[in-house]
Amino acid sequence: MKWQEVRELFPDKFVLVSINHYHEEDNKKIVDEVAPIRTVSEQDANK
Repeated sequence: MKWQEVRELFPDKFVLVSINHYHEEDNKKIVDEVAPIRTVSEQDANK
């Protein structure tokens, strides 16, 4: 699933995701595909 699809399914929510696919550009990992696991409360988002 693309990040835009996650944003549409879970608007204004924090979402825990699993990275399914990424590629590297200039020593940076660019995420291409994710799988949503669950929503996360605002209080727990940075834990």
